[in-house]
Amino acid sequence: MTEIDSLHHARWVIPVEPESAVLEHHSVAVHEGRIVDVLPRDEAAQRYRASTTFELHAHALIPGLVNAHTHAAMSLLRGLADDLPLMDWLKNHVWPAEGRWVNEEFVHDGTQLAVAEMLRGGTTCFNDMYFFPDTTARVASNAGMRATVGLILIDFPTAWASGPEEYLAKGLEVHDQYRYDPLIGTAFAPHAPYTVSDAPLERMRTLADELDLPVHMHVHETAHEVENAGGVRPLERLHGLGLVSPSLLAVHMTQLTESEISRFANAGGRVVHCPESNLKLASGFCPVQRLDEAGVLVALGTDGAASNNDLDMFGEMRTAALLAKAVSGDASALPAHRALRMATLNGALALGRGEELGSLEPGKWADLVAVRLDELESEPVYNPVSQLVYATGRHQVTDVWVAGRHLLNNRELTTLDPAEVAARARQWGRQIRATDQHRN
Repeated sequence: MTEIDSLHHARWVIPVEPESAVLEHHSVAVHEGRIVDVLPRDEAAQRYRASTTFELHAHALIPGLVNAHTHAAMSLLRGLADDLPLMDWLKNHVWPAEGRWVNEEFVHDGTQLAVAEMLRGGTTCFNDMYFFPDTTARVASNAGMRATVGLILIDFPTAWASGPEEYLAKGLEVHDQYRYDPLIGTAFAPHAPYTVSDAPLERMRTLADELDLPVHMHVHETAHEVENAGGVRPLERLHGLGLVSPSLLAVHMTQLTESEISRFANAGGRVVHCPESNLKLASGFCPVQRLDEAGVLVALGTDGAASNNDLDMFGEMRTAALLAKAVSGDASALPAHRALRMATLNGALALGRGEELGSLEPGKWADLVAVRLDELESEPVYNPVSQLVYATGRHQVTDVWVAGRHLLNNRELTTLDPAEVAARARQWGRQIRATDQHRN
């Protein structure tokens, strides 16, 4: 028998690749942080001797979820100003709060809160866009979680940098610091076409090409953005700058013509769909079914907790699937297995990490999530994938492993102190609430 670190015996193993596969009474064998085999339970017991065995009799074992668009530290602004028009929300609440409070400590505490929430909801990797990306990377790495941190770029000064030149210089320092970290990746993160001018975008594109890094950017988020772009639609401008390519992760994409979809698909661009944030801010509807039919890879993200108001990828899958049906007028649009793929393998592929993450295949990192399906709210189980997408809540996630490391053990975080994280969040809430109320 072969000696390995762990065997995970599950009622169902859902590998995501092949897309609609459901393996009953199967096991995942893990050694040195990687998957070495996926096989029937009886064969696993005969072939492997494991140091640790996990019995998951009522669980679906799935790949770790990939949240492809976050502003993690903004968890500290959750619920600050709800049910307001977008520009009122931004100009009178969010931007003033950020200008007053965002510093390294804010990002550290807010990211800890986000990481704790995401791990408890089965997310093992997130793609972030915020200030102090070095702090975000450190928090994620210390918790044992994967992250792709955004090397943010914007025309105006913030607490992180004074202007485009310093944003790029500091971003390159972060990239160099984490380039060999197995948990942390980097991506250039220009905020949006309307906040970054041509010259910095051209310089960034050259660097992204040289370093082979993704470019993570809000694009066509609202009708207002497109209508006030100076006569040239933002996607057209990005095409002219050479930015629409397989490296581009265009977030939101709610305002698209058929010709734009076709041209974007031909260029190989990727889309990150954030359905709940788009709904809450009345930003519009991403045409997911049309993008999928055109061959565009679509991943799934929550956006920040200030505009969602959670980082719940199970909720996001359900909303994405239901919304796609309503928008397309087709009840077969975005079936459950495709929604799960968007939340796992598509996210990994979009981040350039698909060879290592996003599905349960030998050779990939053992990023695993056990989801209990025998609770009252999710019985009976006819199709476990449908159950995961349409009936399961994140509270049914019992265990999470990243590279074989047990980060959530029977709902208990193993690398973070939830009481301390919550206490810090409450302290920030008291301070921020006082200044927001005073301003109004």
